[in-house]
Amino acid sequence: MNRAKILLVEDDKELGTTIVEILEGAGYFVDLAFDGMMAAEFCYDNRYDLYIFDINIPQINGIDLLKDLRNSGDNTPTIYITALVDLKSISEAFDAGAEEYIKKPFMPEELLIRVDAKLKKQKDESIKYKDILYYPLTKEVFKDGVVVSLGSVQLKIFDQLIKNIGRTISKENLLDKLDHPSETALRVALSKIKHKLDIEIKNIRGIGYIIEKL
Repeated sequence: MNRAKILLVEDDKELGTTIVEILEGAGYFVDLAFDGMMAAEFCYDNRYDLYIFDINIPQINGIDLLKDLRNSGDNTPTIYITALVDLKSISEAFDAGAEEYIKKPFMPEELLIRVDAKLKKQKDESIKYKDILYYPLTKEVFKDGVVVSLGSVQLKIFDQLIKNIGRTISKENLLDKLDHPSETALRVALSKIKHKLDIEIKNIRGIGYIIEKL
């Protein structure tokens, strides 16, 4: 059974509930938010494998919500579902960082087909860096073909860094991954990652940390 975790943001409670039932019936974990603010709180407290956002939602619209997430270093794949069909809205959706756009009305089963395809593709994808192989969906880390066990906090930090090779991740972003945030705890976690994987994580003083491109 697929255990990927999905955040659905849909202010139509009937449609949202129907989609949740279908996705959970397919074996996915699903959180349902009815507005952008509620969605932002879910994103702050949880890690997801896929976002499904409506655009016209209260508090924070779906496009601004995704822009904020991308600016914070969150690169979770995103599908928009919306009744907006004008080219401007479609363009803004993709500019914000969406990977797919489904126009309403649609059959919830159609969305399931798209979700299955998207997550299957992710599962098959990996990130290779030197002798390290990382599978973002399953969160498996291999070094020289051998599984490396990272603690939950270390894995969250490594996930952010390895998904953004060549890009500096702010110290604040990484501190948010800690159970008890402190600069000392962050340095310890980074030190353990570097030791276990024999990987260089460069400190950009006053900004954050980066795994530099080869």
